Amino acid sequence: MRIATWNVNSVTARLPRLLEWLQDSAPDALCVQETKVADFPSADVESLGYEVAAHGDGRWNGVAILSRVGLADVRRGLDGEPGYAPAASTATAQEELPLTTTDGPPPREARALAATCGAVRLWSVYVPNGREPGHEHYAYKLAWLAALRDTVAAELGESPLAVLGDFNVAPTDADVWDPAAFVGSTHVTPPERKALERLRALGLTDVLPRAMKHDTPFTYWDYRAGNFHKNFGMRIDLVYASASFAAHVRDSYVDRDARKGKGPSDHAPVVVDLDL
Repeated sequence: MRIATWNVNSVTARLPRLLEWLQDSAPDALCVQETKVADFPSADVESLGYEVAAHGDGRWNGVAILSRVGLADVRRGLDGEPGYAPAASTATAQEELPLTTTDGPPPREARALAATCGAVRLWSVYVPNGREPGHEHYAYKLAWLAALRDTVAAELGESPLAVLGDFNVAPTDADVWDPAAFVGSTHVTPPERKALERLRALGLTDVLPRAMKHDTPFTYWDYRAGNFHKNFGMRIDLVYASASFAAHVRDSYVDRDARKGKGPSDHAPVVVDLDL
């Protein structure tokens, strides 16, 4: 069984590349992030034999799961999921509390979607960026990761489960091209990495993919300054697997070729092959 995750950075802009990749790589299930649409172009992927579950709210965010091995028990959103609105809270960067306003809670964003695909339970997640330490969006990010942990904890059981997607956190210094270049930035701060540690502490394994070039399995390269060709990247697209999922992993790799060519996403797909 082949499972994959890919932040496509707009399914509208990347649809031809997505369809081509689905035909070439033939995943049984693909978790998609940053779709940026309210209505996923389902007919295009259904013509390739995939069912579609999507969760989108328009111009920003958005997640989906495409499956050709069944699609059941679809769930949108997290238990206790915080919402976000600018200037919505005085919460500090250290707090891990849902953000609220005097007029009620801010709207939840389309960032988490789960479905059972064949024998596995998959979560497609698009973790908030955080913007900068001390920003209210950073507090929102930590609160969102706490809600993700609680939701996954409630779902863990004997069935294989994996949380896949753009986590917007590099787990270690080895997961960025130059730690010195990220000092004072999000994605590498101790509270963010601690949030990932709490998630892994549920018994999840970080499925580390092979790199197709260089010795670094980076999954994201900024569009600017030729960063992709210089391999100035980050590993922020992750696969966190339960013990019963991880035990069947045969191979995993970053499909760096999908980041090449004209009009790519700034992320590359991560592919996981299972013996199930």
